[in-house]
Amino acid sequence: MSRRIFLPIATVGSMLTAAVFAGDFNTLTDAEKGAGWKLLFDGRTLDGWQPIGQAGAPIKGWVVQDGVIFHAKAAGGGDIVTVENFGDFELTWEWKIGFAANSGVKYELPDATKGVGFEYQLLDDENEPDGKRGGRLHQTGSLYDLIEPPAEKKVSPIGEWNSSRLVVKGSHVEQWLNGAKTVEFDMGSDDLKARIAKSKYAKLPGFGEKTKSPILLQDHGGEIAFRAIKLRVLAEK
Repeated sequence: MSRRIFLPIATVGSMLTAAVFAGDFNTLTDAEKGAGWKLLFDGRTLDGWQPIGQAGAPIKGWVVQDGVIFHAKAAGGGDIVTVENFGDFELTWEWKIGFAANSGVKYELPDATKGVGFEYQLLDDENEPDGKRGGRLHQTGSLYDLIEPPAEKKVSPIGEWNSSRLVVKGSHVEQWLNGAKTVEFDMGSDDLKARIAKSKYAKLPGFGEKTKSPILLQDHGGEIAFRAIKLRVLAEK
């Protein structure tokens, strides 16, 4: 299999104008505004985000280029989180990942100052070692280490954009990838409790319990890019 190269955002930006990125991807339609959607990323700044556990501190390692949040390989800086906490919500975003890279979007963090919680895994399934060791439980679209996505899931090639969706409504959670559901579960269910008991999260206080927490973008050392990050708060059940 030929190796695909992840184009740096600056290179991508030379082919598409910044106006296209910011205008088309990081905006809301009138219909979206009417439905209660808001942008978690304005396409120009990292306003509304902060390093995890460091309220108000400057963000390192993550940059905004041509309407995209980008983290380069080995750029450092650690995870970043939203300043705001969320309980019941629907979240959508677009992302692409670099060769052999590992990242994720985390939510329902028991401790908002630490980077552990439910993780919607984002991964180069074919080349990143953790995806091979852990199988589908550690691959794109999984609830990391707890629920595997379908074997027939559709994920774009390395360096190409994917779309993801996350719904948290009461105790019920759904994860979607490129228009198809990959994970569905209920917090507090016997099935989820059994899965947690067999996972690396087994001894973490409060893990798997309903809470309000930030949304987290994970720095796992590899290249990852995000855009069109949109959220709407849902009425609590």
